Amino acid sequence: METLFFTLVAAVAIISSIMVVSCRNPINSALSLIMTFFCLATLYVLLDAPFMAAVQVIVYAGAIMVLIVFVIMLLNLKAESKRKYTHALFAGSIMGVMVLVEAIYFLSNSPATAGKGEITSALIAKTGHTELIGRAMFTDFLLPFEVTSILLLVALVGSVLLAKRKL
Repeated sequence: METLFFTLVAAVAIISSIMVVSCRNPINSALSLIMTFFCLATLYVLLDAPFMAAVQVIVYAGAIMVLIVFVIMLLNLKAESKRKYTHALFAGSIMGVMVLVEAIYFLSNSPATAGKGEITSALIAKTGHTELIGRAMFTDFLLPFEVTSILLLVALVGSVLLAKRKL
């Protein structure tokens, strides 16, 4: 039953991610991206990672998509004309399939996918997902965490300045 549910959620995620890049209307594309984010959160739950699922829904499907929809409305993007782009669609499909085959090959033959870390399922059951992630984030990865927050602040200030310049 779990395999059937996984297959259904994965199929919906693949279809909605294809719709993200193929929709002509930017709002429909953003809604498809929200559906993809919810499918990924469901897959995180199936992987027994509820904290990552909650972060996926709150941060990406919530906050980031609000920003994307706000930018779409601010820029007043219209749906593109109904011209046919068969050559670009064909070339993009071929390149996408090639990248997918390459990624599957490298992931199946990589020593990094077979590695074992010091965090076991017994440690996760004893300590908890959230505490382990918080401990790692604020000890081992404190500098990248702070650099990311500074980059987000700079991007926010830059977007406000660009929006005010055009008004």
